[in-house]
Amino acid sequence: MTDFTTKNKKSILNKILIFVFWMCIWQAVHLIIGRDIYVPSPLSVFIRLSELVFLKSFWLSVLYSIYRVVAGILLSIVIGAITAVFSAISAFVLNLIHPLMTAIKSTPVLSFIIIALIWFSSGNVPVFICFLMCYPVIWTNLVTGIKGVDKKLLEMSKVYKVKKTVVFKKIFIPSVLPYFTAACITCLGLGWKVTVAAEVLSHPKIAIGSNLHTAKAYLDSTELFAWTFVVVLLSFIFEIVFSRIIKKHGMEDKIGANDK
Repeated sequence: MTDFTTKNKKSILNKILIFVFWMCIWQAVHLIIGRDIYVPSPLSVFIRLSELVFLKSFWLSVLYSIYRVVAGILLSIVIGAITAVFSAISAFVLNLIHPLMTAIKSTPVLSFIIIALIWFSSGNVPVFICFLMCYPVIWTNLVTGIKGVDKKLLEMSKVYKVKKTVVFKKIFIPSVLPYFTAACITCLGLGWKVTVAAEVLSHPKIAIGSNLHTAKAYLDSTELFAWTFVVVLLSFIFEIVFSRIIKKHGMEDKIGANDK
C-alpha cells in the first residue's frame, strides 16, 4: 500500500513538473515574440479562462460540443462494429467496404465539411464529420482484432463443444478488446479535433468552434488560446476517463476469474 501511494505521488509530481515545463516554454515564446496578438502569455489566457467559466454561455458551448463528440463517436462505434463483424466473416463485404475506407482516409476533412454543410443543418454537421472520421479507425481495428483471434483456440472449443456464449466471452472479447480500446482512445482525440473544426466552419449557434471563430474574427488571441486550451483539456479528460473505465473493468474480470 505504501509503495502504491509513493508511486502515485511520484506520478502526480512528474505530471505537475511536465505541465510547468511547457508553461515555461509557452512564456518564453511569448517573451521572444513580444506581441500578444500572435502568442498571448499563459497568465492572460488563464485569467480570460477564469472569466469564461462564470458565463452560462461557456458551459452551454462545452455541453453542446461534448454531445456532438459523444454522438459522433458512438455512431462510429455502433456502425463500425456491425460492419466490421460482417467484413471479418465475408471476404465480399470486406472488399466492398475497403475502397470506402480508403476514400474517407485520403479525402481532406475540409472537403467533407463543405459537402456536409449542403446536406445537414449547422448543428448536425459536426456530428456527421466526427462519425465519418472515426468510423474507419473503429472498422479497421475491429476487423484486425476479429481476424487475429487464435484459430487453434476456436478449433479446440469446437472439439470440446464449448458453448458459443463462452467462446464469445473467453476468446473473442479478450482478443478484440485491445484493438477496440486503442481505436476508442484514438477516436477520442480525433473526434475532438474534427468536431471543433466542423463547428468553426458550420458555425452552429452554441458550440466551442463558434466561439473560436468569433475570437478569430475579432483577433482576440487571448480568448482564442483559452478556448483551444478547453478543447485540449476536454480531450485529455475524456481519454483518462475512458482508460480508467477499461482498466477497472479489466481488473474486475481478472478478480472474477480468480474467484472462479
